[in-house]
Amino acid sequence: MPRRVLTARDLPGDARGTLASNLERCRSRIAAAARRAGREPEDVGLLVVSKYVDVDVMRVLHDLGVREFGENRVQDALRKKEALGDLKDLRLHFVGHLQRNKARRAASTFASIQSLDSRRLATLFEEIFTDLPGAPPELYIEANLSNEPRKTGVPFEDLDGLLDEISRLPRVDAALTGFMGMAPYHDDPEASRPFFRRLRDLRDRAVATGRLPAGAGLSMGMSRDYEVAVEEGATVVRIGSALYETPGP
Repeated sequence: MPRRVLTARDLPGDARGTLASNLERCRSRIAAAARRAGREPEDVGLLVVSKYVDVDVMRVLHDLGVREFGENRVQDALRKKEALGDLKDLRLHFVGHLQRNKARRAASTFASIQSLDSRRLATLFEEIFTDLPGAPPELYIEANLSNEPRKTGVPFEDLDGLLDEISRLPRVDAALTGFMGMAPYHDDPEASRPFFRRLRDLRDRAVATGRLPAGAGLSMGMSRDYEVAVEEGATVVRIGSALYETPGP
């Protein structure tokens, strides 16, 4: 059954107040985690996951200063992009599993695609980018951090091979921005730390060997573990549910 789309009316109390309070709390925690790790807070981007919220909620968030939104369905993103067409600085990012038959439309819709997970998809993007109007989206390779067969993403042991293959695809290689990964679900955020650390180490090695650009990104960390992700080097955190819940103390 499809998940119900959240509207501003569904938020507790005053929708703007709830979102503003939650947004400020998340930003403060991101900043504190960055400082604990000896990093600058502005080095960590907040990507608001909007895949289960309607455009009225996105408008409020935009009014509160949010510009980067994450979607996981191409058709939903296209509908939202049209409905929010007056917000010229709003940017959509793709954070779901991308079917190859949606790749061309995705390439012309999103500022980044954070789920490049196969040589076939990389080769298809190489073809698409040859005649794409405007700049291509940034591409993140999605890593399967838990190496579970039912999970999407590239197993750790195959990441080096995919990077080598992408190095022979000049347009895709030029758009390659970094890695994206989700730690296995656990109630304890600390359980995510070794997975994030391993992905960071792999990123650093890929940069050192020239297979990722200097300053390559790490999109990792969600509502339950984003502070740990920031401490372990995340440059982008993807936060959804923490923004839409009743504010905590």
